[in-house]
Amino acid sequence: MYNLASEETYEDGQVIIKEGSSGDWIYVVLSGEVEISKTIDGSKFVVEKLGPGDTFGEIGFMGSVKRTATATAVGKTTLGVIDREFILAEFNKLSSDFRAIIVSMAKKFEKMGSRITELSTRQTTRVKKSLSLTYKDDRAFIKAYTGNVSSGGLFIRTENPLPQGEQFFLKLQLPDVSEPLKINCEVVWSRRKSEATGTRLPGMGVKFLEMSRQDSDVLRKYVTKTGQFI
Repeated sequence: MYNLASEETYEDGQVIIKEGSSGDWIYVVLSGEVEISKTIDGSKFVVEKLGPGDTFGEIGFMGSVKRTATATAVGKTTLGVIDREFILAEFNKLSSDFRAIIVSMAKKFEKMGSRITELSTRQTTRVKKSLSLTYKDDRAFIKAYTGNVSSGGLFIRTENPLPQGEQFFLKLQLPDVSEPLKINCEVVWSRRKSEATGTRLPGMGVKFLEMSRQDSDVLRKYVTKTGQFI
């Protein structure tokens, strides 16, 4: 059915590919099941389950983008890794215009997934206020402001967002709180200035990975007291 470069076997619960990671291999399920999921505000949401004959990983291959979801084995699962050289050869047989269309479609699917994640993360109580924060990229500490914040994540307004999947440390300053909250975070989605339209400002949606219990309580009380459903 497919030209396979190799076969791989995974045990129940083993992660095959992780959302936000790099990679452009395409897989086909030979036996068992694969669960496709996305993480939203720190919670896992199952998108679908794949069975024998189903493929995944096409968007990463065609669009040269980071993985848009996590794939996890359900039970003992055997996958075929589709021969990358064969796929490239077949892909290059297409006209340049048709190849450009396929790549464009893959990138649109990736953006649609990010947009769905963005909308889903907003189905919680959020504070739509500008709060001061600082974070560090690979070059320097950056001062920025929130667009909104919840107890599980926030939106950072910036024209130079970090890439999806990037983990970093930030300090968030709440009103009437003497010390900033110290939070380990991960970028869920990223929107550059060239992708911004209308009210969709450039920036990045961030989920909280870890903070002290005291900081978590302070943030939750602030959101509950001043939040609004948006």
